[in-house]
Amino acid sequence: MGRSSSATAAATGSKKRKSKTGAVTLGEVKTLGQELLSSRAHLNHVPTLLALLSPSEPLDLALEALISLQSFFVPLVPSIPSASAAAGDEGSDPELVFRSWLRKRFDELLAALVELTVFPHSDEAIRDLALDALMDFVKLGKDGRFQSAIYHKFLHALIDAADSIDPLLELLGAKYFKYADVCYFTYTSLDKISSTIGNKTNDSEKNDLHSGDDGSEDRDTICVRNIYNTLAHIPALDFQEETVLDMWSTVGLFSKGEKNSSEDSSPTYIKKKLKSKFTKAWVSFLKLPLPLDVYKEVLATIHQNVIPSMSNPAILCDFLTRSYDIGGVISVMALSGLFILMTQHGLEYPKFYDKLYALLTPVVFMAKHRAVFLQLLDACLKSSYIPAYLAAAFAKRLSRLTLSVPPAGAIIIIALIHNLLRRHPSINFLVHWEIDANDSETANKASQHKKVGTDPFNNEETDPAKSGAMRSSLWEIDTLRHHYSPAVSRFVVSLENDLTIRAKTTEMKISDFSSGSYATVFRDEARRRIKQVPLAFYRTTPNCLFQASDFPGWTFRDQLKNVAETTVEENVISTLEISDSSPAKRLRV
Repeated sequence: MGRSSSATAAATGSKKRKSKTGAVTLGEVKTLGQELLSSRAHLNHVPTLLALLSPSEPLDLALEALISLQSFFVPLVPSIPSASAAAGDEGSDPELVFRSWLRKRFDELLAALVELTVFPHSDEAIRDLALDALMDFVKLGKDGRFQSAIYHKFLHALIDAADSIDPLLELLGAKYFKYADVCYFTYTSLDKISSTIGNKTNDSEKNDLHSGDDGSEDRDTICVRNIYNTLAHIPALDFQEETVLDMWSTVGLFSKGEKNSSEDSSPTYIKKKLKSKFTKAWVSFLKLPLPLDVYKEVLATIHQNVIPSMSNPAILCDFLTRSYDIGGVISVMALSGLFILMTQHGLEYPKFYDKLYALLTPVVFMAKHRAVFLQLLDACLKSSYIPAYLAAAFAKRLSRLTLSVPPAGAIIIIALIHNLLRRHPSINFLVHWEIDANDSETANKASQHKKVGTDPFNNEETDPAKSGAMRSSLWEIDTLRHHYSPAVSRFVVSLENDLTIRAKTTEMKISDFSSGSYATVFRDEARRRIKQVPLAFYRTTPNCLFQASDFPGWTFRDQLKNVAETTVEENVISTLEISDSSPAKRLRV
């Protein structure tokens, strides 16, 4: 086997480097390797070279020892017995003794390679070479079958690592996760590890982040994070097109008991098995007590990275419905996956709209994932089968939110209400209430349900049917005409159109507004070309300090002789006539 460029450079760099375990130079290590490859008489060099495979040893010595040991064991891999067979080889037969000894040394080599690969402080060159050697032994099994036992040991050490495994996962993703059989056995191992962790945990009250007495995460939580990181680094395979998948081993996905027929080697069969293992691995992982940050990452990507590749996406209904019932940001993030299951996979969720109604709070319009949520909200309210009371409740709830959300949120709400009024003409009465004064019966009914200055809508009610939206109006939208943000006051004019005639109007794309923020509103205003710049706040010169509309119930009158008369309901306060030269006097009431 040829040496890599990094290994050769490191091996030829220093020739007098001493080992920490003994006085061994680089030249002596090379000599030991050459003698080992030349004759069986030098088998005792194997333990000496194995002792150099340690992260604490000098890099050049470890690289040279690794290259020699890999060259020695690669031709012998098919003849190395299994661990159980080697344990039963007893007697005086030299060949059996040699095979048993070879098995033990091979296990020591595998353990050293796993340590060099997983150890966080290993040099990049030794980690790369150790991983390649490990995967070569996985590939060169008996009859070319994938040596899953070796690979499972490696993955167990990877998941149990306490330090960051991102560099190793990047290396695996670039080199080996592109092979179908490597992904297949990775899913198999992760499924087993997740099941083992799940059996150890009690399903009582372990839903939050676990930590030790010193504030550090416990072992199970670290394993959960590593499992998720490994799953996230496996690229999504193309299950749609009839493409030929690359295999790392010569046989592929087949074990000893399976026959490698041409029908079972087809891409369709391989993709079917991959989907099955993918589904089992993710289902086992989602049953674990996930840390909060991992939980959010899973919900944010499950509709793109998990659901399309599952053999039966309906299995996720329990996980997504539990997440949707939690409330708050978790429910917002779970809506994407739940919406896909409802629209594409026939999931029935009776209280879906009640939960969606409860999620409409001011916090949603400042959340990180608000863009996706608002687009899904518009899609969920698109059906023409939604009853009028439900459409009115959502329109009124959104209208009330305009009083407390940022300007960008108010623009999104206007677009959502525009689409609601256009899709459901039966709720257009919310725009303007008209009561015929000549019809006394209608006026009496209206007075019973609605008093002047009061709104029958109950914003605290969680049930849309009991919110009273059908007896209310969208008066909050009218206040946006005087909004402090010009963008909002201009955009609200779009609701003045007759939305009942669909031929004259079109639905607004929520994606054009869902990513809005203070920065986007400011940027849009800064780019606008101003045609007319006001030089003063008032268009005409004011002739009084206050306008009559500023103080309802008060009247201000300006007389020629500096006499001001102010009337407040039934109490009248008048001031004495004052001459220009005399001081002002006040009349006590």
